[in-house]
Amino acid sequence: MHEMSLAEGVLQVIEDAARAQEFSRVTAVWLEIGQLSGVEVEAMKFCFDAVVRDSLAEGARLEIIATPGSGWCMQCSKSVPMTEVFGECPDCGSHQMQVTGGTEMRVKELEVA
Repeated sequence: MHEMSLAEGVLQVIEDAARAQEFSRVTAVWLEIGQLSGVEVEAMKFCFDAVVRDSLAEGARLEIIATPGSGWCMQCSKSVPMTEVFGECPDCGSHQMQVTGGTEMRVKELEVA
C-alpha cells in the first residue's frame, strides 16, 4: 500500500513547515489529490490517521480536494477531461493521449495552532 509512504511524506512536509514557521500543532490538513494520481482516498485517510499518531498532527482533520484528470489528444489536438490514465479521447476515441493534469498530490493548506 503506497498510501502509507505518501502519508509519511505528508507528515514530513508538516514537520518541516512547523520548524520553519514555528508552530506546534496542526488541526487540519488539506490535500489535493488528482483523479489520475493512483492514490486511493480512503486508504490515504486510514494511513494518515495511523502515521500522525504521537505527532504534532495527531487528531488533525484531513480534507481531500479532488482535482480532475486532463489530457491532450494528439489525434484531434484538443485538451480534454480524462478519467483514467490509458483512457480514450472522449471526442474522437483515440488512445493517443498525453496526460496533462490530475496526477499530482500536494499539501495545499494547513490549519495550525
